[in-house]
Amino acid sequence: MRARNVVASAYIVVTAVLLLVCPENTVGQAPRSRGPLAIVVHGGAGTISRASMAAELEEQYRSKLTEALQAGYAILEKGGSSLNAVETAVAILEDSPLFNAGRGAVLTSEGQAELDASIMDGNTLKAGAVTVLRHVKNPIRLARLVMERSPHVMLAEEGAEQFAAANGIEMVDSSYFLTERRINELQRAKEREEKKKQRAAPDSGGGTVGCVALDCNGNLAAATSTGGKTNKYPGRIGDSPIIGAGNYADNHTCAISGTGDGEYFIRGVAAYDISALMLYGGMTLQEAADTVVMSKLKKLGGTGGVIGLDGKGNIAMPFNTEGMYRGFIDKDGRLEIQFYRD
Repeated sequence: MRARNVVASAYIVVTAVLLLVCPENTVGQAPRSRGPLAIVVHGGAGTISRASMAAELEEQYRSKLTEALQAGYAILEKGGSSLNAVETAVAILEDSPLFNAGRGAVLTSEGQAELDASIMDGNTLKAGAVTVLRHVKNPIRLARLVMERSPHVMLAEEGAEQFAAANGIEMVDSSYFLTERRINELQRAKEREEKKKQRAAPDSGGGTVGCVALDCNGNLAAATSTGGKTNKYPGRIGDSPIIGAGNYADNHTCAISGTGDGEYFIRGVAAYDISALMLYGGMTLQEAADTVVMSKLKKLGGTGGVIGLDGKGNIAMPFNTEGMYRGFIDKDGRLEIQFYRD
């Protein structure tokens, strides 16, 4: 009996140590040391310059990106999963009218918001995506449920929204997405179109949001959410909900979230291409990300950028535009927000 009590006490001690080191380890598994933590966010790439950025607006962007980073990192610090971290961070950015996702989504040629999002688990390679949503407040939360509660990877339009309602996702009237800023942008785009007698030139896609994270178990995750392009055709789908194009995660290589000209990210399978260059080409994350963003995408004619994170906590954030809203908390706990090229 005494020996059994000793064994039981030892098990309790091991379990307590395990939970202290990394709470989401499965109880009963051998404890392991806590791995590095890191999280990176972006809020879109495009024409972002100091000359055109008012100090007050810059502070608003800085504050919201910092809030998203800190909320996601707090989850990681408590031993939470990278999936929970990226979902939380992206949902915060979706709720802000500053970004082209959720509340601040741009409008189609018919004056409606149509939202896309995806999320991917680098540990299992499971993924969930949603597209052409008109009433879902936080598309990234629905994408997570598609991954975990359905046999599918992607759901669209009415089917996706029926699934959302059945699973308790918050729904809103489509007027929720009609902000003055986006209505004015659509009007300007239509005026340009009328003057040119053709559809307005595609914008940079700036404003799409994304997050990648590494948790204490060494698991990577990626999440991306967008409203697409101003004055887009109704039903247009960009790269953000396409696994391998605007979003990808694999523990063996990296987690990637992209922003920019979605059609080119799709054609170049940009996010997966970065992973493949690492896996098959032996490149580092930075080398692979630079190759895709600064060379391959540019040769196709595409503009934009990505945020990337590997299993060692290394970060890459290349972009071929004037600027990209981006920020990180790295493996040393350092927080930094950046907007411009210099």
